[in-house]
Amino acid sequence: MDKSKEIQVGDKVVILRPSHIAGKTGFIYAREVFSDEEISKRWIIRIDSEDVMVSLSPKEFELLAER
Repeated sequence: MDKSKEIQVGDKVVILRPSHIAGKTGFIYAREVFSDEEISKRWIIRIDSEDVMVSLSPKEFELLAER
């Protein structure tokens, strides 16, 4: 099953990689969309402890709890 289909905006996550932010928690903010309106397989994640958003693939984070 495609993990991306289980992910929803608002889900709480822990970041697995890249190493400089691994272990931090955040939440799914949005699905990444390319400039030509094509939907990416990546997700925009807002990190809780920082005012930062990152674009990660589903392999780079793990769901903690679904909203």
